[in-house]
Amino acid sequence: MRTTPQPTDRPTIARNGRRRRWVAASLAAVLTGSFFLLAPPATAGDGRHATDGKVISDVNGMAATTLANNFKAGTEQALYMSFVQAAVYDAVVGIEGGYQPYRFHARAPRGASSAAAAIAAARKVLVTYASASLDNSFDQALALIPDSRSRTDGVAYGELAAQNLIDLRAHDGRNAPVLFTTPPAPGVWRPQPVTPPTPPSTAEFLTPWLGGVTPLMIRSGAQFGEPGPPPALTSARYAQDFNEVKSLGAVNSTTRTPEQTATALFFSGSAFVQTNAALRNQVDVRNLDIVHAARLFAAVDMTVADALISVWHAKYLYGFWRPITAIQLAGTDGNPLTTADPTWQPLLATPPYPDYVSGYTGIICSFVEALKETVNTRHLQLSLISTAVPGAERTYDSGRTLCGDVQQARIWLGIHFRTADTEAAKMGQRVADFTLDRNFEPVREDRHGDH
Repeated sequence: MRTTPQPTDRPTIARNGRRRRWVAASLAAVLTGSFFLLAPPATAGDGRHATDGKVISDVNGMAATTLANNFKAGTEQALYMSFVQAAVYDAVVGIEGGYQPYRFHARAPRGASSAAAAIAAARKVLVTYASASLDNSFDQALALIPDSRSRTDGVAYGELAAQNLIDLRAHDGRNAPVLFTTPPAPGVWRPQPVTPPTPPSTAEFLTPWLGGVTPLMIRSGAQFGEPGPPPALTSARYAQDFNEVKSLGAVNSTTRTPEQTATALFFSGSAFVQTNAALRNQVDVRNLDIVHAARLFAAVDMTVADALISVWHAKYLYGFWRPITAIQLAGTDGNPLTTADPTWQPLLATPPYPDYVSGYTGIICSFVEALKETVNTRHLQLSLISTAVPGAERTYDSGRTLCGDVQQARIWLGIHFRTADTEAAKMGQRVADFTLDRNFEPVREDRHGDH
């Protein structure tokens, strides 16, 4: 599933009216917490099959809204979305064929509706894991499929695929009683005070259990989540990283350009919302059918989840301090090339987990690598919205450029040292290469022509 390296390009701002409407609809869904079906799923006349991949996009949008309403942490939203898309993929390819299922081999009833199966699979996964009741959007989506044996069988098969996924994820380490207990010391992460001037968003380690969760496709969080420690505090490399973020990432920086600030703020919201909205747009851009849309969402969202598990394994293992702590307490690091500034503040409030490695970078770089390998092209035609800057949208054709911009943005926001981003980028790409080389493969015909 490898493709050739992508050329470097620069992002462009979208002007297309249709794309503007897509941005508005995506942001409205994020801000109002209600993602509605913009059009009925395309179905065959007898209701057996949906050939249009839009039904998968709609399911993803409804799932994203449900997860945002039930889980505050983007890490949890991404993890549970991977469960949703795994079940949807298994339900669809179990009926339609074409690709190897994830970990599900039940025979589908002849003529079952793959659209109904996809909707039912997502609904059952969300009902199982979401604490609040679902709205009626899933029922409304099912009602658009003609009432028939095909729909009934599709719902039953989708729920079977979902239950299989739920059984696989039992006792996987979610919500384990893990605490970060390393005593404060130079180089060690510590929660920021919740009193001014530090914003109240900084608190105890967020979802520290995530690094120990059983991944979906890689062997464990340690497989890629142990890149080696960050630079030693007394090293020249650490001092270089330190002085870069101190200058460019300060809230009142005089060296950060307006363009750099704009890029930083664009990538300062929810990577989970950003990437899934982009995938929904990809279904339209590439005119994917239901099978290829289900495969796209599963391949990318499941890869991102495994990358996040790897990132959180590293965060917990190395527990490295954030720039805000390092700069304010630089007098304790033993490095003559660093100078303390007790009043230093970053452009963005520091998230409540260690620096090394970067979560946002790990998400985006695994996302672009998985997308590139799944659609088998170096031209990604990506449209991204920002959840932090209303109405902002950027387009990228090169995953390399997008990954690079995100790495820079985390430094310009003042929340990461450069090494945390470069290692996260490598980690995300390695996870994607591993997972996509071993999963979602086409079903090969035998010599009799049977699948």
